[in-house]
This record gives sequence, structure tokens and C-alpha cells, in this order.
Amino acid sequence: MLTLVFLSLTVAVTPLRKIFGINSLVKVRRMLGLFAFFYGALHLLTYVWFDRWFNLISVVQDVAKRPFILFGMLAFVLMVPLAITSTNKMVKRLGGKRWAMLHRLVYLSAIAGVVHFWMLVKSDTRLPLTFGFILLFLLGYRLLAKYAPANQPNASLFRE
Repeated sequence: MLTLVFLSLTVAVTPLRKIFGINSLVKVRRMLGLFAFFYGALHLLTYVWFDRWFNLISVVQDVAKRPFILFGMLAFVLMVPLAITSTNKMVKRLGGKRWAMLHRLVYLSAIAGVVHFWMLVKSDTRLPLTFGFILLFLLGYRLLAKYAPANQPNASLFRE
């Protein structure tokens, strides 16, 4: 769950920065993303260690048999290149535009993480659905910011 908290906070940085003008949030976005990766890695490690006892064949079989495990693995695998390329040196090596394009994988990772959590929960789905609505709001804001006409009265909330 902490992985989703930090993924949500990471995705929330840009809308919060644009709406409230808190530009200093950009400085913590990378750290928040790395925290999300760290907690995702811990989550995966506890699954592989305590549930599968490092039997990787059993992990592969479990991924094929249980769709919620597949979505969790997908979310984690999508975060791996983001964590690897999170240094200033990698930003320079990839170039800003390619780096930014790659880091849009955070949206897919967050969606897969929410689906993983929702499928995992058996009865009380309020918390996974809350994460889903938060993510829907944050991604919806980004879509509005990208496609809303610039001449609307409230368009300044969406543009820089």
C-alpha cells in the first residue's frame, strides 16, 4: 500500500505545483518516486521470500495462475527503468524529452498497482477504489491540462 501512496504523491506533484504554485515540489518528486520503487521492491521481496521461498519457477506459475500477481509484477517491472534512470546523469544521457517520455510509464505503473490492489482485496474494496479515484482525478487533471482550450476562464489552473 505504501507503494501506491508514494506513486500517488509522485503523480500529484505536477497538479499541486500548477494549481497552488508550489514549484519547490519538483525537488521532491524524484525522491517520492524512488520511495515508491523501494516499497514496491520490499513488497516483491516479501512475496518471493515468504510466500514462494525463492522458488522462481513457483513465482512464474503463480503469475500465470493469479491475475492480481500479474498486475503487481507489471507495476513493478514498469518502475524498474524509472528507478534506473532517476539520476541526473541518466537525464543528460537520455536527453530531457526522451527521459520525460520514458517517465510517463509512472502512469501505467500506478494504474497497474491500483488494479493489483483492487484484485487482491476480497471484500472491502473501499481503499483500493479510493486510490483508483485519486489516480483518476490526477490523470484526468493532466488530460484537461493538455487538451482544454487555453481561452477558458479557468484555463490558468491547467497551464503554466
